[in-house]
Amino acid sequence: MRVYVPLTLPGLAEAYKAGELGPAPLDAYAVTPALREWYLSDDIEELEYAALSRAAQASLRQLAVDPKAPRRRVVIAVDVADGAAVADPDRGLDHSALGEVRISASVPLSKAAAVHVDADDAEADVAAAAEALGAADLGDDDAQFVVDGAEDHELLWYATQEISNLIG
Repeated sequence: MRVYVPLTLPGLAEAYKAGELGPAPLDAYAVTPALREWYLSDDIEELEYAALSRAAQASLRQLAVDPKAPRRRVVIAVDVADGAAVADPDRGLDHSALGEVRISASVPLSKAAAVHVDADDAEADVAAAAEALGAADLGDDDAQFVVDGAEDHELLWYATQEISNLIG
C-alpha cells in the first residue's frame, strides 16, 4: 500500500540520518474508503494525488508549528504492507481526516518510493499560508484564500537518491 507521510525539511533530514521514518506511530495519508467516496473517482492515480495533496496540507500544518523550518512542504511516499496503515473508523466522516491513516511501526527509508517537495519559488506563498492557517481554521475567508495559495504550487518529485541534496 502506498502512503504519503507529511514532513518538513528538518524532519526529512532526521529520517535520512536515522534511516527510517519514525518514531511510531506515524500519521500518513492513503487512498482510504472515505477518500474514495469523497473524491468520487475510480482512477487510482487521481486518488493517490488526492492523498498526496492531503499529506501536503498536513506538512503545511507542521510548518505552522515549526517557525525555524524552511518554508517548503515535504511529503515522502512509502510502500507499506496493506495492514500496516489503518484508518480510524471513528474519524471516517470527518472531512479533516479524509485519507488519514496511522502506521504503528517505524518505516525503513528503503521503503520510500519518492520524495515530493515544494520548489524554491513556493517559499513565500507557503510561508504566508503557514502564518494564515490559524485564522483560516477559525473561518477567516481571507486567510483561507492565502492558505489555498500554497496549493497553487505543485510539489516536485525527487528520487530517494536525491534526499541528501534536498537536505543540504
